[in-house]
Amino acid sequence: MNVQIFIPCFVDQLYPDTGFNMVKVLEKAGCTVSYNGNQTCCGQAAFNAGYWDDAKPVCQKFLKDFSGSDYIVGPSASCVGFVRNYYNTLFDNSSLHHQVQDMNKRIFEFSEFMTDVLGVDDVGATLEGKATYHDSCAALRECKIKEGPRRLLAKVKGLQLTEMNDVETCCGFGGTFAVKFDAISVGMGEQKVENAMATGAEYLISTDLSCLMHLQGYIKTKGYALKTLHLADVMASGW
Repeated sequence: MNVQIFIPCFVDQLYPDTGFNMVKVLEKAGCTVSYNGNQTCCGQAAFNAGYWDDAKPVCQKFLKDFSGSDYIVGPSASCVGFVRNYYNTLFDNSSLHHQVQDMNKRIFEFSEFMTDVLGVDDVGATLEGKATYHDSCAALRECKIKEGPRRLLAKVKGLQLTEMNDVETCCGFGGTFAVKFDAISVGMGEQKVENAMATGAEYLISTDLSCLMHLQGYIKTKGYALKTLHLADVMASGW
C-alpha cells in the first residue's frame, strides 16, 4: 500500500523523531512510504486566527502537493481534522471542490489509518510502565477517534493503561487560545496533568503533539516525572 506522509509544521520543527517513528511503524505494517519535500503548512494556523484569505493559497498548495491516489497519513488529528472539516468551507463552489472531496477520502490520522485502513493493531511494540491516554479535541470531536488508539496501546507489551478522570475534557491548548487566554489555558492544562498524575501513570500519551507540548510545559514547571509521548513513538518502541 502506497502512503504519502504529511508532517505538520510543529512536528517538522520540534518533534521530527515522531515523524521518523511513524514511518518506521508504517513500513513494518507493509506500506511503501514516500515524503514530498515540497510540502508546507496545511493552513490551519492562519485559518483559525481568522485570516481565511491568507490561508487559502496555503491550502491550495497542500492540495497540489498531495494530489494523486495515495493515502495521506499524518501524526496529528488536529491538522488532519482541519483538512477534512474546513477545506470544504474554503473551497465550496470552486473548481477545487471535487479535489477536496477526493482528498477527504484519502487523508487519515496515524492511529485510524493503522486500525481502520490497515486493520493492524499489533506491531510488536514494547514499553514497560504505566500510562494514561489523553483524547485530543481534534481526534475525538473532529476525527471521531476514540477506541483506535486504545486498541493499539492495549497490544503494547509491558504497558499498563489506566483511564484518567475527565479524559474527554480539553487540555487547554487550542492553538491561539493558549496565547489569548493564557490563564484559562494553564488552568485547564493543570487539571489535565493532575488527573493524569492521579492514575499513577509514568507516561501521558496522545495522538497530538500540540496538546502534549502544552501539557509538558506544566509538567516541567511542577517538576513532575510524568513523560509525554506521541502514540507513534510508543508504537515504535522496543524493536
